[in-house]
Amino acid sequence: MSILIKHVLLDGKRTDIYVEGNEIESIGNGGKKDVVVDGRGKAAVPGLINAHTHAAMTLLRGLADDMNLQEWLEKNIWPIEAKMTEDDVFWGSKLACLEMIKSGTTCFNDMYWHLGGTYKATHEMGIRGVLSSVLIDRFTPEKGNELRRTVEREVREYGKSPLVRISIGPHAIYTVTEETLRWTKEFSDKNDLLVHFHLSETKKEVDDCVKEHGKRPVEYLNDIGFLGENLVCAHCVWLTQHEMQLLAENRVKVAHCPTSNMKLSVGGALDYRGLRNAGVTVSLGTDGCSSNNSLDMFESMKFAALLAKMSYNDPTLLSAPEAFRMATQDAAWAMKLNAGEIREGRLADIVLIDLKKPGLTPMHNLTSNLVYSAHGDCVDTVICDGKVIMEDGRVRGEEEIVEKAGMVAADLKVRK
Repeated sequence: MSILIKHVLLDGKRTDIYVEGNEIESIGNGGKKDVVVDGRGKAAVPGLINAHTHAAMTLLRGLADDMNLQEWLEKNIWPIEAKMTEDDVFWGSKLACLEMIKSGTTCFNDMYWHLGGTYKATHEMGIRGVLSSVLIDRFTPEKGNELRRTVEREVREYGKSPLVRISIGPHAIYTVTEETLRWTKEFSDKNDLLVHFHLSETKKEVDDCVKEHGKRPVEYLNDIGFLGENLVCAHCVWLTQHEMQLLAENRVKVAHCPTSNMKLSVGGALDYRGLRNAGVTVSLGTDGCSSNNSLDMFESMKFAALLAKMSYNDPTLLSAPEAFRMATQDAAWAMKLNAGEIREGRLADIVLIDLKKPGLTPMHNLTSNLVYSAHGDCVDTVICDGKVIMEDGRVRGEEEIVEKAGMVAADLKVRK
């Protein structure tokens, strides 16, 4: 399959982009083409990458709002999730993929139950995914052994897809044993798998770790050998300079989730300047739809920039170009993905922005408009892995997905 995008705005200039197979073959000229996409009135940008989410939580959107994290998890989210089937997760993930595609996301880093449902939905929607099951052993050795066998089976069963990759998803230090964390690191290193983890999201998490282990979470994880270049940690709000340095030394990546952190009032703001100065790669995520409640990465870029400026009283902190890079190049680096830029040889994950939208006019600075003014509805066309999966703002079968996911969510709410 070859695609020629004609007369599109790229880096301020009109040009053509030629896609051959699943890669960007050339910019400025092209060869034979199977599909021609009209780029007039549009700008080409890299597909956005959601570095932390729980896709099927779309089914829980609006169901448990305005609560603190522990109440939200223990009294509301976990009891409902215990009722979910793989079919529920399939439709919830399909809805999530639809929402992400329509708002310009071409890859997401996911952690959730019933991985098979998310895997099937991701493939059917044609989006790119890095998927893991939730690994929570609740400090029970038998459960830990069972979950490790599940991860090994999932890697064997699902680990050969070019579009979807399997990772390991230990939930957090307060739900996973040291033994399971050590096994995760060993298995990750042996099989070159990413590890998806929640870290230092609340002060309580930090205080409990100090009480139990006599050290802060990053220090504890460093001492047990868990830190490493395959590790992507969500949140990381409560970090000291020493902890940031440990993350940098071990090449750990951070996924910042500003909307979720503000909504759940985790009590602090990610120290973007400190992490950047330490040399830590920081990407962006939405988190799940029960704590955001949106999967719109344009919104996450804006909130990340504004939260940093407000928190540190510095209008120059986390600029529009930095926020956009967090959602593209830096996230691609964290996902070990040859994407995040529109350049020859990169994966053909391309989003075309409709420049005729009122919120993008005038266009003094496209990046600033995308970060501070745009919403996901500015996306006209999405190409992922060299295939057009949305054109003229429409995704095939979207009405059925919305209807079916709504029915599943309604049933789940009353299910015994």
